Amino acid sequence: MAVKKTTKKKRKVVKKVCKKVRIKGTRRTKTVCRPKKKVVKKKPKKKVVAPVAPPPASIVTLPPVTSGEAVPAPTPAAPPVTTPPAPGPAPAPQPPPTAAGLPVYEGTFGVAQAQRLLWRAGFGPRAGQAESLAGLGLLAAVRSLTRPSGAPTLTGAAPTVANGLPIAPYDAWGHDHLWWLDRMIRSDQPLVERMALIWHDWLATSNADVNNRPLMRAQNELLRRHALGSFADLVADVTVDPAMLIFLSGIENRRQAPNENYARELMELFTLGADRGAYTEDDVRSLARALTGWRADWNAELGFVNFRFDAARHDTTSKTLWAGTAYERSGAFGWRDACTLVLDNPFHRSHFVLKLWSYFIPSPPSAGTQAALESLYVAGGHAIGPVVEAILLHPDLYAGAPLVKPPAVYIAGLLRATGQTITHDAWVWLAALAGQQLFYPPNVSGWNDRAWLDTSTTYGRWYVAYYALMPALATSASYTGSTETGAQALAAAIEAAGRPALTPETYAALLAFADQPAPAGMGAADFRALRQNALRQLVASSPDAQLS
Repeated sequence: MAVKKTTKKKRKVVKKVCKKVRIKGTRRTKTVCRPKKKVVKKKPKKKVVAPVAPPPASIVTLPPVTSGEAVPAPTPAAPPVTTPPAPGPAPAPQPPPTAAGLPVYEGTFGVAQAQRLLWRAGFGPRAGQAESLAGLGLLAAVRSLTRPSGAPTLTGAAPTVANGLPIAPYDAWGHDHLWWLDRMIRSDQPLVERMALIWHDWLATSNADVNNRPLMRAQNELLRRHALGSFADLVADVTVDPAMLIFLSGIENRRQAPNENYARELMELFTLGADRGAYTEDDVRSLARALTGWRADWNAELGFVNFRFDAARHDTTSKTLWAGTAYERSGAFGWRDACTLVLDNPFHRSHFVLKLWSYFIPSPPSAGTQAALESLYVAGGHAIGPVVEAILLHPDLYAGAPLVKPPAVYIAGLLRATGQTITHDAWVWLAALAGQQLFYPPNVSGWNDRAWLDTSTTYGRWYVAYYALMPALATSASYTGSTETGAQALAAAIEAAGRPALTPETYAALLAFADQPAPAGMGAADFRALRQNALRQLVASSPDAQLS
């Protein structure tokens, strides 16, 4: 009997291409696989480029790259090294060039204006400092902050915790926060520390992910070193900073599997800005390939060590950025080229000026001021100091709306004003309760500077004021035989709370409180001590004390 022959149907094998992509709204990645497209060679056709919306009018575009025009040379493959490139000495602040169209405040520069300057460009005045600064006049006062010389001096007692023990910033929880808060309180270069805080928010890195206090401390020193120097140097150094390489997956970015985390944030948050048409997803992928090559080793006791560039992990092929625009660039770019190209993109200068301005003045600049600041920034070769100085001289800083003090600024300023230094570790959880624990920004976007005051963080600020005033509480013994009036009590409370500037409305409300009679049956001395402590708390935690 014949046997019917059967044939087994061949199973079609579908080749797939897999890559890691970032999960939107997080720093995590996931693997996505798609069928590999069959490559069919076709006769080249003339490329048709869709019109691209031009950048803002205040931006000057770069010349296009045409056929035959030289492109930036590729970055030579660097030999493996044991540590990232050692940064050179910080450049000395240079006198800012004169920029046409930048107004300078011409009103009265008295104690109130000096107080605002010290709060915006530092952490508030110590006793008598605003009066001294006002005596210098506006220009000299601003330049005393923007042009520091030499190493900073820390004045006052070194920070301690319970029983007078020194802090351990590399070992004990929260002591890294205490270490930096102490510098904010005691440094004679407050603007340098304030700029380091700004860069910590702008180029945010959190130890919640890095989990290495020495690396976070090293990054902090990097931010301080570049505080008023070159933004180009700052971007280049932070790109290969070990803490940042861990935080945004730089050591996972290799030619075989590019990781887009740092490339995306470099453009979106650090240099160009989101939702402006400054870059596309193709640009993110190309920039990520340019940034490939960095790696580190894992040590069970120390964590990641031996950060270095490995040429074998770097993508040496050609990349194209901003295709179809007037500033399109192509070349076998490396990580140094990536840092330069984003700053050469015409969208960068406006992003830099607007973001930096927002840290000092809450309302946006006029079109003329913005254009003049952009010109100043470009003419200065990406120098930070001249732009900061021009902002601190601007009329909008002195005549404009008040700015909410970040929690770290509020705490450091309250301790400076009351002549205190760090003597316990409660400032760590108090800062967290108020919404800002140093070295732990909530995400890569930094802190939300527009939401410093809400029902939970205001509660934290109340306790900050309580702890700051607790060492000098008034007692009944000090009021025996006193005939202090409500106005006198309020004046004493304002002095004890560091002399914050109060509006007439706040002063009137506090005076009405101070003029209330003593409760029936309470002794005069007890009442006056209680009133004094209540007034101090109300002054230090008042809405006016939260603003500068």
